[in-house]
Amino acid sequence: MQTILVAVHLILAAGVVGLVLIQHGKGADAGAAFGSGASSTVFGSQGSGSFLTRATAVLATLFFATSLGLAYFAMQGTEQPSLMGSDAASVAQEVAVPFSEVPVTPEAPVETATGGNEIPVIPNE
Repeated sequence: MQTILVAVHLILAAGVVGLVLIQHGKGADAGAAFGSGASSTVFGSQGSGSFLTRATAVLATLFFATSLGLAYFAMQGTEQPSLMGSDAASVAQEVAVPFSEVPVTPEAPVETATGGNEIPVIPNE
């Protein structure tokens, strides 16, 4: 269901972009006075403005509805694990390494200025 909704959402997005690019801007009316011939259009003397405006509004509304649907699916799919719940305790138990399995490394002797193993000397450079 979510895959179909994503496909419809992408088709609607492409349709809205296409319809917005097809529409004439506010400045296109000045060009009609110099022989563009708006009366010979397919949509009549009114022009394609009202049809394209309505189609864009319908596609934008459907795009908004699919956006809400995808947001709903996104919220249903992700559950945040509780830090106080039993899930966190089971994860902590699985990750914890028993003390007997921790490797022990031998300590290297620390050389000091006096030759003993008391306090290490840090050279000043």
